[in-house]
Amino acid sequence: MSELPQYKQIYEDLRSQIADGAYTPGDLLPSEYELCAIYNVARLTVRKALEQLVTDGIIVRHQGKGSIVKGTPKGVGILSLMGTTSALGSPDLTTHITLKPELRKWNEAFSFPVDPQEEEAGCIYFERLRLLDGVPVFYDITMLPNINLPRFLNYNLGNKSLFDTLRAQYQIVVTGGVQQIFAIRADKRLQESFNVRAGHPILQLNRKIDTNRPGFHIYSQVFCATQRYGLTGTF
Repeated sequence: MSELPQYKQIYEDLRSQIADGAYTPGDLLPSEYELCAIYNVARLTVRKALEQLVTDGIIVRHQGKGSIVKGTPKGVGILSLMGTTSALGSPDLTTHITLKPELRKWNEAFSFPVDPQEEEAGCIYFERLRLLDGVPVFYDITMLPNINLPRFLNYNLGNKSLFDTLRAQYQIVVTGGVQQIFAIRADKRLQESFNVRAGHPILQLNRKIDTNRPGFHIYSQVFCATQRYGLTGTF
C-alpha cells in the first residue's frame, strides 16, 4: 500500500483490523494521539482516516468518548451496494471460484449498455459460489472492463471482497448504481450449484455499479437461494 496516501494506508490498516476481529463492535479504537504515535503521522492524517471510516459506516465518533466500532448487519446486504462479504462480515461466509478471471470480448452485460471505451478494452469475466455455514447461498457472475487493472487476473478472489480488492489495490470505489430484480426458477446449472430441485424459486439481481473512475462500471448477475438469512438493503 506504499503508493497510497498516508491517511489511506491508515484507513486500510484499521479497516482490516476491524474486519479480522482485532476490534469488535463496541470497542474503542486508540485515541487520535495514540494513533499518531503508532503510525508516526500528524493528527490531520489520522483524522482523515477516521473520517473515512465514519463515512463508510465502520465506526462512529462521540465527543469525549472517541471512535467506537459499529456492529455488522444481521442480514445479508445483497440488496445494497455493499458486497456480500463486507455486508455479512462473518468468517462463516466462504467463496469458491467456479471460473477464474479470464479475458473475453463483450457480448452483453446482463441487459445493461456497455460504455464504448469499456467495450473496446474487453471484459474480465469470472464466476463465484458463496456459501454460508457450508450451504451454497449466492452464485455471482461478474464482468469488469479491462481498463488499468494490472495483475488483476493473478489475484485470488476466494474468500475476499471484490469491492475491497478494487478499493485497496486500484483505488476504485463504488459510488452508486442500478439493479434489476427478478424471480426465476432454477435451471440445471443453478440446481447443481444450490443443490435444489428443478423449478426451485431463485432471486436474480442484475447490477450495473458506478465507480469513482469515469467510464468504469462493475457489471454483475447474482443468484440467491436461501430461506435461512434475511436480505437487507440500504442506498
